[in-house]
Amino acid sequence: MREQLKALRCRMKEAEIDAYLIPTTDFHGSEYVNEYFTCRKFMSGFTGSAGTLLVMEDWAGLWTDGRYFLQAEAQLAGSGILLMKEREPGVPTIEEYLRAHLPDGSCIGFDGRVVDCQAADRFAQNCRLKWDVDLVGEIWKERPPLLAEPIYEIPLTVTGETAVSKLGRLRAAVTEAGADMHLITRMEEIAWLYNLRGNDVENTPVFFSFLLMKPEGEILYVLDETFCRSEAAARLPETTKLRPYFQIFEDLKYLEEGRLLLSRSGTRYAMVQCLPQQVKVIDGADPAEMMKAIKNEAEIRATREAHRRDGAAMVNFLCWLKHRVSQCAAGEDTGLTEISAADRLLQFRKAQKGFKDLSFTTIAGYGPNGAIIHYAPTPETDAKLLAEGFLLVDSGGQYEDGTTDITRTIALGPLTREMKENYTCVLKGHIALASARFPEGTFGLELDQMTRRPLQEKGLDYNHGTGHGVGHLLSVHEGPNTISLRGAGSLILDGMITSDEPGVYLAGQYGIRLENEILCRRGEDGLLEFEPLTWCPWEREAILPELLTDEERQWLNDYHRQVRETLLPLLDGEAAEWLTEQTMPI
Repeated sequence: MREQLKALRCRMKEAEIDAYLIPTTDFHGSEYVNEYFTCRKFMSGFTGSAGTLLVMEDWAGLWTDGRYFLQAEAQLAGSGILLMKEREPGVPTIEEYLRAHLPDGSCIGFDGRVVDCQAADRFAQNCRLKWDVDLVGEIWKERPPLLAEPIYEIPLTVTGETAVSKLGRLRAAVTEAGADMHLITRMEEIAWLYNLRGNDVENTPVFFSFLLMKPEGEILYVLDETFCRSEAAARLPETTKLRPYFQIFEDLKYLEEGRLLLSRSGTRYAMVQCLPQQVKVIDGADPAEMMKAIKNEAEIRATREAHRRDGAAMVNFLCWLKHRVSQCAAGEDTGLTEISAADRLLQFRKAQKGFKDLSFTTIAGYGPNGAIIHYAPTPETDAKLLAEGFLLVDSGGQYEDGTTDITRTIALGPLTREMKENYTCVLKGHIALASARFPEGTFGLELDQMTRRPLQEKGLDYNHGTGHGVGHLLSVHEGPNTISLRGAGSLILDGMITSDEPGVYLAGQYGIRLENEILCRRGEDGLLEFEPLTWCPWEREAILPELLTDEERQWLNDYHRQVRETLLPLLDGEAAEWLTEQTMPI
């Protein structure tokens, strides 16, 4: 059992807490978090980006989704923590487990600054809440400090709209929602509103901040104190005032009577507990989220350019990798591994103009590791690459003009007939979504079902969504748009960017995932359709042309022609020759 669990249980006993909850997020509900907020990782040893740890006197469990089942199983072994596979038959939710194992009136503890209101409301139905205790912080003696990186501006040529205009649209939407005040806690929305970026969260260019919109103006709370004295701060809209980051918790206590719009699913419980009785809370989605999700023409132009350069980096990488693998096949020990391949891809991206960072930790899974949906190689798991089988590489970059996310499954050597059939089925699913044409009012769930059909007809499926929204110089995963089983209420609209990434994962054997970013556009007949933003060839050696329909083959050849026309001007030498060969008609 982990020593951290023993120490936490001692603190729980002292505080008379029966169950303690540790989510994977921060004060803002972020998916990827600053090291200061990696409490669940510290307590459990599980390093995935999603999961919630529940600790009781004689039991501990970690809930996570299908992307992480294999990874969590390995990392939790011997920890004293049981893996709870979310949405699997017979696996209760956290609330169901608590109801079944704690008597009414028991005490549930958590740090209310990182647990959202909706979750806390569910726990409060049968238990007492002690929400103002950060027990992990008490036992984590070497916890990294919470520090701020500099905040910087991005140009209008990339954003397409001023902060004054965005705030004006937001204020109108808040009024339409029946409110006169609005609290925003999501850093992505705040960064988008002000055309500012930072580096406070790894791979996501945001800065620690809150925004409180009041009738007389906005208050922007930032952790970066130097920003308050910067030229960028002097260019903020006149209606916006700056205050220290943690001051938000005090200011909320003294709000005057009014109607405050906030999202209870996104706002932390501690914040709502600060509000005085005369403030009426209107629970609703942040209007800025939808505004941000629908990209304007300047954002679209900028991200197209970022994807061109990212595609060139990918082709340089694939050409290099194929050459190295051929050396391996000839008997040369290349020393090629998952980590060295991911590092080389990073170098190709760094060579591109405007590259700033990865958009997430590169997933490079060879053979059985590719079946772990969100696997990231570590020195302990770093597999040597051989001239056989599949290597799955899911990666992306943050550029000065866009955010990219791409997955390619690469044949390193001979493939079995089954591997080719499965690859081709995944490609058919990808093409089904990429070539879809649909009326306005279509939900993400409907598109998800369409994409899965070619795989399900073969008895296959995948345990993750088909597509997620992608931010613009922001989080690689953004809402509200999603193409997934959770997308029953998620409209896919003109201007939204999502991923298209079906897959197949055979535990202990290999994984296949094929991903492009796609832009929703309105066609001349009024129907919605998708435009590819990602440019990179598919794996010819893995495609069985006889399994493709005429329409699918035409789409594939058209896409490869566009890849060639788009990327050749950015390539030379061996890479240009390799791309030309790989994009010939099939």
